[in-house]
Amino acid sequence: MLAYYFDLALRSFKSARGLSVLMVLALALGIGACMTTLTVYHVLSGDPIPHKSDRLFDVELDAANTIGWKPGDEPTFQLTRFDAEALLRAKHAKRQVMMTGANVPVQPESTAVKPFYAPARYSSADFFAMFDAPFQFGSGWDAAADEAQARVVVISKSLNDQLFGGENSVGRTLRVRSVDMRIIGVLKEWRPVPHFYDLTLGMAESEQVFLPFSTAMGLKFGSSGNMNCWGNGGAGVGPRDLAAPCAWIQYWVELESADQAAAFRDYLVQYSEEQRRAGRYERPANVRLRNVTEWLVHRQVVPGDVRLQVVLAFGFLLVCLTNTVGLLLAKCLRRSAEIGVRRALGATRGAIFAQFVTEAGTLGLAGGVLGLGLAMLGLWLVRQSPAEYAPLAQMDWPMLALTFALALAASLVAGLLPAWRAATVTPAQQLKTQ
Repeated sequence: MLAYYFDLALRSFKSARGLSVLMVLALALGIGACMTTLTVYHVLSGDPIPHKSDRLFDVELDAANTIGWKPGDEPTFQLTRFDAEALLRAKHAKRQVMMTGANVPVQPESTAVKPFYAPARYSSADFFAMFDAPFQFGSGWDAAADEAQARVVVISKSLNDQLFGGENSVGRTLRVRSVDMRIIGVLKEWRPVPHFYDLTLGMAESEQVFLPFSTAMGLKFGSSGNMNCWGNGGAGVGPRDLAAPCAWIQYWVELESADQAAAFRDYLVQYSEEQRRAGRYERPANVRLRNVTEWLVHRQVVPGDVRLQVVLAFGFLLVCLTNTVGLLLAKCLRRSAEIGVRRALGATRGAIFAQFVTEAGTLGLAGGVLGLGLAMLGLWLVRQSPAEYAPLAQMDWPMLALTFALALAASLVAGLLPAWRAATVTPAQQLKTQ
């Protein structure tokens, strides 16, 4: 029967092409607006590492001076190099990573390829295990390499494809800032969305070169991202030196339970008090230990305007549905005589109701196809905007399925009243008027 009702729906559309086109357009515009905003919201509000986001914590200490400070203020959201290295040596967590971002010049082996800049990450050894970075070839470095300031690198799949044609490049040399580095690992395709472990470089950053933090500092490599300084470390002390009063390093730890998290927080408070007694800290102990979800909320990864756009888009969809209901009712009234004849020939009210609901569902599928195209256009326009999250506006398979589900659900809801109205048509009255 469903195939029969679907055939009737197609015939009905052909007999009222203009009305059908208007209904499809109304649904498509509403679906396109909703899916554009929902996709952006989905990307920004998603959990970038769902299987362990409750076990990864961003560490914040308040090492800044008291100028402009008020009790209750948030601490600086990054650490000084002195504090990061002190926490790393203490090894109070299962895994811990100190890191920062950079852009480094890369000189390919082949003279046919011009040197270029590549996004990089300086980190300690636990980075790959903590964030579950998948390897295609080789592996990361260990703590001994950190201690020795080993000249080793891990590169991304895209860089390996670009420089080595996708072959296993482990053991080969990559020249970074005129320094030869030995490649020890190649990652598979990996891009956490959003770039949660370092939001100072944007939400869509994708590193291509990874090397030990200690190596980069030993070679006096520069870094990128936010840096907050509050004093003078002394003559000859640069902002990235160990004694510099500058916060610029991201520090993450992996803790396996709530008890471990509580114990680590207590340790951070104790460490802060020790540094205050030593004269390094001026403010009272003020620490934060936020897991991935809490960190993204705190950093307002989902901007308020995106939430507002979602609400407005659904309001627009509601207006479109209201128009669609009106058009379906108008179409139903035009077909009263046809409905009366079918009822007189034995069609039940349930059959008439099912027929008109099927027509509404068919309209929804057509509106979903057109709405998907409009959503793709909308997301392309978002990607052209200067917003920080713009490069992330990409539709994935779940959102693609949601497009058709939303279109079908919306059209079925819109079709309920017209279908009920059609099912209540009195056949005798319609035949008498004819």
